[in-house]
Amino acid sequence: MSALNDAKERLYHVVFGPHVTEKSVSGSESNIHTFKVAVDATKREIKTAVQILFEVEVDDVRTVNVKGKAKAFGKRQGKRKNWKKAYVRLAEGSSLDLGAEA
Repeated sequence: MSALNDAKERLYHVVFGPHVTEKSVSGSESNIHTFKVAVDATKREIKTAVQILFEVEVDDVRTVNVKGKAKAFGKRQGKRKNWKKAYVRLAEGSSLDLGAEA
């Protein structure tokens, strides 16, 4: 039973939140929503997490690994962390209101 609880708890650590940009807001009109997700998350985990957390039906998940930018922090060179973005297409009739429309 502990393994089942660990699996459910993992789903809460997969999706960090919506990634709101002009492009993602225009995509939400066609039922595609963008989320910032864990770097080691699989498409199946992302689909299950979105379905459970937001109570919607998911058709498709596409992911993109985003490379961190090289930045100057004062006189030192540094690099931002790599992260992962997921484009989630909802099933026909499902909708998700994240408050992106202003």
